[in-house]
Amino acid sequence: MQIIETVDVDVPVTVAYNQWTQFESFPHFLEEVVSITQGDDTHTHWVVNIAGAEREFDAEITEQHPDERVAWRSTAGETAHAGAVTFHKLSDAATRVTVQIDWDPEGLAEKLGAMTGVASHAVRKDLDNFKEFIEGRGSATGAWRGDVEA
Repeated sequence: MQIIETVDVDVPVTVAYNQWTQFESFPHFLEEVVSITQGDDTHTHWVVNIAGAEREFDAEITEQHPDERVAWRSTAGETAHAGAVTFHKLSDAATRVTVQIDWDPEGLAEKLGAMTGVASHAVRKDLDNFKEFIEGRGSATGAWRGDVEA
């Protein structure tokens, strides 16, 4: 299953990108995320709650280029997936953020959610929450400007 969703945010591309590199802040705008612990520059441990079921997984940043792209894949845990977030400068004060997630739904609830568009709606809602969060702040909570080659 593939999900692709986009949101335009009224902040410069650097601000949007910098905030997206602050994984431990994701619970502030991603509703399903309970917590994220960053082990090093490219490894994170996630705890999520999907449809009332708590799951954990590890993820690795597989590619990262400042102000352009962050890509990842899960490496261990219950939720196998991969994805990328891209950042496109619309103007000096506006950015388009696009999320693509590839995953294989597991279990009846996830398969039903995928078929009925619930998963896509959840990603859309999370992007809207990101928009509200970053526009409300006007600046990022931090930044990691490192480059990870694919």
